[in-house]
Amino acid sequence: MKINNLNDLINLVDKFGFLPFFKNGIDNFSIEEFCPEELWISADKDGPWEWKGPVIQSGNCIYGKFFNGKAGFISKKWIPHFVNYRRDGYDFDTRYDDGLANYKDKELYDTIEKSKIILSKDLKHLHNYCKDGKKGFDTVITRLQMESYVCVADFVYMKDKFGKEYGWGVAEYTTPESVFGYDFVTSEYKTEPMKSKEIIIDYLKKLLPLADEKQINKLIK
Repeated sequence: MKINNLNDLINLVDKFGFLPFFKNGIDNFSIEEFCPEELWISADKDGPWEWKGPVIQSGNCIYGKFFNGKAGFISKKWIPHFVNYRRDGYDFDTRYDDGLANYKDKELYDTIEKSKIILSKDLKHLHNYCKDGKKGFDTVITRLQMESYVCVADFVYMKDKFGKEYGWGVAEYTTPESVFGYDFVTSEYKTEPMKSKEIIIDYLKKLLPLADEKQINKLIK
C-alpha cells in the first residue's frame, strides 16, 4: 500500500480511521511507511508534509498529536469515541474545576476556544511564551491535543517579500467542537469512557491483526 498523492492520503485516513504520521512500533501503520521515499521529504515534489493541511481541510478528520505525543489523523467517524475516552467524559471547564488541569492549560485552551482558530506563534505571543518569558508551550499544547481538547486547523506558510512561501508550515490551532460542532463531538459522552476505549481497541485489533494489545494500548493511551 502506497500513498502517491493527496487523494490517496485522504482515502487512507477514511479507510483506517486512525492513522499516525510517523513510525510508532506497529509495523506498516504510519504515513511514513506508506509513503515512497522520494515523496517523504522532497525539495521539488509535494508529499505528506505539504498534504497535511489539505487533508484537514477535506472536512473528514482531525489532526494533532494524538498518538503517544506524536501526530496523526483521526477520521470523523471515530472522533466521538476517541474524545470520550481521552477526556474521560470531562468537558475542559469541568476538568479544570475538578483540579485535573492546570492554569497554563486553561489559558491556552480558553484562548483557542474563544478565537476558534489561532496561529501558534500568535498564541505564544499572547501568553508570553518567548525567549525571556514563560517556558513549556510545546508541553502544554501537546497535552491539550493528547486529551483531545485541541487539534490543528491548518498549516500556514510564511511568505518572503516576493510573496513566495518558505519554511515549514506553522500550525493553526482550533478545537474539535469548532470543526464539527459540540453535539457531534460529545455524542458518546453517554458511553462509559473505558467502553469507548474497548471499542477502539477491538477495532484496531481487527485492523492490525499482527499487532498485540500492548502495542495498541501504547499507541492510544
